[in-house]
Amino acid sequence: MSERLANAAAIVPGRVLQGVFGTVAVLRPAPKPLHPSGTLHRSTIQRFGLAPDDRVGVPWIDEAGASPALVRFSRATGLPRVLPDIHGLAVRVDGADLLLATTGLGPMSRFLLRPSRRPDDSTYSTLFPYRGPRGAVLLAAIPDVHEPGRLFLALAAPRGAWKVFGDLRVHDADPSATGDSAISFDPILRQLDGLAYYEWAVRLRAGAYRAARRSRSD
Repeated sequence: MSERLANAAAIVPGRVLQGVFGTVAVLRPAPKPLHPSGTLHRSTIQRFGLAPDDRVGVPWIDEAGASPALVRFSRATGLPRVLPDIHGLAVRVDGADLLLATTGLGPMSRFLLRPSRRPDDSTYSTLFPYRGPRGAVLLAAIPDVHEPGRLFLALAAPRGAWKVFGDLRVHDADPSATGDSAISFDPILRQLDGLAYYEWAVRLRAGAYRAARRSRSD
């Protein structure tokens, strides 16, 4: 499918998502209609640097470095914790926001939301690819089974193999970070330099984010 057709095809589902978010906001008035509550964590991202053949043309991904980050873990629907839910991982780093949700990592499952019981028992991905200088790029966060609080950061082409480029170390929940309801992550307004959503992905998500902003009176 050409990008023009993809852009057109995204209009209707984008409006549907906006309607769903708007309805949820009416039924459950809150600053965040979905992912209503979460925990904020001070974190550190260490980027290892990629070999020349693996680079994607985005300095933040390609080059080694370290950055402080603010991380939010949340449950999409706010179901009781004994029940599975879609977990969200929001990351604010270097002035940009990344939003990931629990998915698989396979060629198809990386595009499918996957409920889990705990935020540390499943993998996360950005679900939609970014447009990078050298092609489409998906990002993922993969828990380290040997070290709690550590997630590997990886990238892949939509059907490609995952390549680890860094890690995210999550510190204990910050008791002074009481502004969970006030902070809002928006990956459309705040994107990493060198990465941008495809227009069809913006059309899919923009309406939902507009509905969420109206709910919290942004």
